[in-house]
Amino acid sequence: MVQVTPILFHTTDWSTVPETEHPGESGTALCKTISYGSLRIRVVEYSANYKANHWCKVGHVLYCLEGDLTTELSDGSLVKLSKGMSYQVSDGMSSHRSSSEKGVRLLIIDGGFLKTNSSNQNPWRM
Repeated sequence: MVQVTPILFHTTDWSTVPETEHPGESGTALCKTISYGSLRIRVVEYSANYKANHWCKVGHVLYCLEGDLTTELSDGSLVKLSKGMSYQVSDGMSSHRSSSEKGVRLLIIDGGFLKTNSSNQNPWRM
């Protein structure tokens, strides 16, 4: 069973959250992250011509705030998201990697609540 860390009501001014940079196979990802135990909430911006440098098996709830995102699944299929769209997947249920031709801004939520019996991945891998 997943241990839930209580969260008291408060707001987040994302302009004050420190940003980290992560290189992709091409382009970069800029991440602002807040965490509550195993729960992680991020605002992520992929630059133009971004392509992830790894296949991810970690689950996410991903919401597209601005721009367009292409997610490649391990079976070769492509899923395209644009502003106002989302995808949801549990840990270990699908290998995926993201890319963006013109750049995209995302809200990504992940953590222990997405774990399944089949998942053995590090929940902090982007």
